[in-house]
Amino acid sequence: MNTLEQPKKGTYPAFYSTYINLVSGNDYESQLIDQVDSLLKLFQEKEDGWVEKPYAEGKWTPKEVLGHVIDTERIMTFRALCFARGEKSSLPGFDQDPYVLNARFGNVPIEHLLADFQAQRKALLSMIRILPEDSLDLVGTANGAPITPRALFWIIPGHFEHHMNIFKERY
Repeated sequence: MNTLEQPKKGTYPAFYSTYINLVSGNDYESQLIDQVDSLLKLFQEKEDGWVEKPYAEGKWTPKEVLGHVIDTERIMTFRALCFARGEKSSLPGFDQDPYVLNARFGNVPIEHLLADFQAQRKALLSMIRILPEDSLDLVGTANGAPITPRALFWIIPGHFEHHMNIFKERY
């Protein structure tokens, strides 16, 4: 596997520092695997029906949050693949709220969402293992800003940690 050290500042928009700063160390693969385990444990420990209840009116349910995490990881992974392959076209941003609304995650059994999350993480790790090391620092443009595949890969576990913290604090 690529070493996948954390990205240097300036290789991603400052906004993403919030997520990247939530992740420490450079053992990327172990972090992704540990996150899968912690998510499964969290969902197993909660009472029946928990996945259907938002913590406040107008907020997402845990199923919707999990679906949002999966969607975001897929989008970040796609962007990273494009830029690692030398894509020069600018990729669009995405509005998370319509994505969650249109996905109808409330109709999906939680077991399917958890399995989908695990599959996404396996696919991510598989892809990273075959990328040439020097492709990790190629620069592409997403949502109007320059960013590298390395940065996109590190946003993934940081974004996950952000939502795990919300699960623990509010749900």
